[in-house]
Amino acid sequence: MSQRLSVIVVFALNGATLGSWAPRTPALSEQIGAGPGALGLALLGASIGMLSAATVSGRLVERFGPRAVVIVSGVAICAVLPAIGGAQSVPWLAVALVGLGASSGALDVSMNIAGVAVERARNKPTMPLFHAWFSFGALAGSGGAALAATLGASPLRHLTVAAAAGLVMLAAVALRVPGLSPRAARVAGPRKASGPALVKRPALWLLALVALCSAIAEGTSSDWSALLLTSEQGAGEGAAALAYAGFALAMAFARLGGSWLQTRFGPARVLATGAALAAVGLTVAAIVAVPAVSYAGFALAGGGLAACFPVALGLAGEAGKRADNSGGEREVAFVTAIAYTGFLAGPPVIGGIAHLTSLSVSFVVAGVVAAVIAPAAVGATRLAAKERAARERLGALR
Repeated sequence: MSQRLSVIVVFALNGATLGSWAPRTPALSEQIGAGPGALGLALLGASIGMLSAATVSGRLVERFGPRAVVIVSGVAICAVLPAIGGAQSVPWLAVALVGLGASSGALDVSMNIAGVAVERARNKPTMPLFHAWFSFGALAGSGGAALAATLGASPLRHLTVAAAAGLVMLAAVALRVPGLSPRAARVAGPRKASGPALVKRPALWLLALVALCSAIAEGTSSDWSALLLTSEQGAGEGAAALAYAGFALAMAFARLGGSWLQTRFGPARVLATGAALAAVGLTVAAIVAVPAVSYAGFALAGGGLAACFPVALGLAGEAGKRADNSGGEREVAFVTAIAYTGFLAGPPVIGGIAHLTSLSVSFVVAGVVAAVIAPAAVGATRLAAKERAARERLGALR
C-alpha cells in the first residue's frame, strides 16, 4: 500500500470517528439526563481537548515522527468512543469528550503533517485530496450514526462498533504512514527550529489568517444555516437541513479537484477565487430569502471554501521546509491551532451578532470574513516566496 493511500485512509478514519458520535448527542443527552445547558458544558470538553492538543502536537511529531503520533492518537480516539457511548453523567461525558478532543486534535495535526510529507515527496499538490476523504469519512460516519439511531442501537453499542472498525482501518495502514526513519533520526539528532520564531514570520500569520477565516465561515455554515432557513425563510426543519448537506457535499467533491486546480492555477489564485465564491454564496444565502436560492448559495460557499484550509496547511508545511527536505511540523501545528480558534469561537460570535441584529446580517458578516481570505492568500504566497529565496541565499553562503 502506498503512503498516499495510507494517509487517505487516516484522513477518512478521523472524519468517520468524528462523524459517528456527533449525531448521537440527542440520545446521549437523554441517556445522561442533561438539558441543553449542561450538555453544552460537556461538549465544551471536546473543544478544550482539541485546542490543547493542537498546541503541543507539532513538537511531538517533530520529536517522534508523524507515524508514531498518528498510531497513538488513532488508537486513543477509537478507545474513547465507547466511553462516550457509555456515559452516565455530565462529568463522565465531559471527561470522555476531553479525551476525544485531545486525541482528535493530535491525529488532525499529525495526519496533516504526514500529508505534507507525501505532498513534498510527490512534488505535486495533494492536500485537498486528503481533506476530501476526511469529508467523505465524516459523511460516512454520520450516515452510520443515522442508521444506528433508526435501528434503535444504543450509543454504546453503535460507538463500540465504530471504534472496532476504526482500529481495523488503522491497523491496515499504520506502518505505511510517513515517519522519520531511524537513519534520519541518527543523522539529524534532536531537531531545532530553523529561521526566525514562528510568531515573527508574517507569511505564517497570513496563512493562519486564511485558515482562521475559512474555519469561521465553515463553522457558521454548519451551525447556523438550518436556523437561517427555518427562522427567516419559512423552511421546515427537514428542508432546512438540506442547506448544510449541500454545503458539505459541495465541499467534499470540490476537494477532489482541488489538487488539480492548485497545480493548474497556483495556490494564490485557487484561494482568492475560492474566497470570492464563498463570499458571494454566503451573502446570497443571507439576503435572498428563498430556500432554493439559499441551497445554491451554501453549495457555492462549500465549493469555494473547499481548498482553503488544506492549501493553507500545505503552504505552511512548505514554509517550514529544511534543506534536507524535512521540517514543517511546527508550522502546520501553528496554523492548525489558529484555525481551531475559528472553529470554536466563530459560531458563538456569529450567534452574538445574530442576537444583536439578525441571522441574515450575521451571514453577510461571515461572507465578509470569507472575502478576507483573498488578500491574505496573495500576501502569504508573496512573503513565503521571499522567505524561501532568503533561505536559499543563506544556504548558498554556507
